[in-house]
Amino acid sequence: MDEQTQREHYLLELGANEPEVEELLRYTANRFDHSLLPPSIELPLVDEPFAAVWDGYIREAEYGGVYQMLQQKLVQLSFPVNDGISQTEAYRAVTLKGEDAKGFETATGNILHQPDRIELFLHPTAAGRIPVLVIPDRSDFVCVVQALSYRNEPKVVPDSMGACMIKGYNNWDRINRYKTRWLEQHPECDWNLEFIDFKEHHERYRDRLIVLSDGPYSGVNASAMGLTEMEWQEKSLIIRLEHECTHYMTLRLLGSMQNNLFDELLADYMGLMAAFGEYSGARFLTFMGIAPSPEYPSGGRMENYRGNPPLSDGAFLILTRIVADAAANLEKIYRLDGVSGDDGWSRMRFLLQLSLMTLDELSRPDALQKFSVKEQPLSHSD
Repeated sequence: MDEQTQREHYLLELGANEPEVEELLRYTANRFDHSLLPPSIELPLVDEPFAAVWDGYIREAEYGGVYQMLQQKLVQLSFPVNDGISQTEAYRAVTLKGEDAKGFETATGNILHQPDRIELFLHPTAAGRIPVLVIPDRSDFVCVVQALSYRNEPKVVPDSMGACMIKGYNNWDRINRYKTRWLEQHPECDWNLEFIDFKEHHERYRDRLIVLSDGPYSGVNASAMGLTEMEWQEKSLIIRLEHECTHYMTLRLLGSMQNNLFDELLADYMGLMAAFGEYSGARFLTFMGIAPSPEYPSGGRMENYRGNPPLSDGAFLILTRIVADAAANLEKIYRLDGVSGDDGWSRMRFLLQLSLMTLDELSRPDALQKFSVKEQPLSHSD
């Protein structure tokens, strides 16, 4: 029996009907491209070009403050968050054409409650350094996410969402810097023609950055973790940061990061290992809002990952059981594998080996055997 047929039979055994089987097969398909991995690799990867630019931003922020600097560099922060603003002529002129926001009356700025508390730093990861914004005030975090991810539209940011990775930000500051240098070197040439070629080289102007809040992870109370409020706040930030860095790593190494529960399982594994030095399936399920019972109550973090188009209620209920079993199996595999919480390479090797599986594969009774026969997709060279 081939693997696809095994997956179908397993989903039928869980009680899925034929349409739900099709839904779940699509949802749990592995989208990581392991052919992108070289036979061996030197880590960390070389920084992407945006890292050097943000290094300069950090130095600029030392003089005028982080948020003041960001408003000068990130054009969306020149506008307030308002319903319908992304369709206005002014907004489109600034964000799509690079026109100066100062020429538009509606560019009144994105006013925050506590802008002085925002932190900015470059964080080293296995995939290279990436800029990180930590925004302690929850309303400020929501406002910045709406500006950078939702084109300044007041889209609802769930309470369970405490982090966001902006993975394809068109940085007009970088574009204008390039334009200025190019015109100095080619004063008689047509910038519009050069811009056509320039746009094909995404690395020249597209940035990736992580935006974090510092509240309790997944909205879970400190008491549920058996920690003090201060201890849980510190560990929440560690989990959140490592979680987003894991998405960055899979994007660079495996060509994919998805709003999908398999991606979340892997990223939370890395976050929990960084914060606690060990993995607990029960903690992950608490974060998802489905612990201690796999019967899922609506409103938890898991609702954020129903897919597009969203899974039907029947398929989603079966997915809840799959996730619960996968989390339990992951803990068993982790304990048998002997991964050390403070060994970064060991954790990443384990993660990449897990990434060869599918979510439903990881949930099956034979998950340990399935994991053991997966070939490690990467060797390490220092």
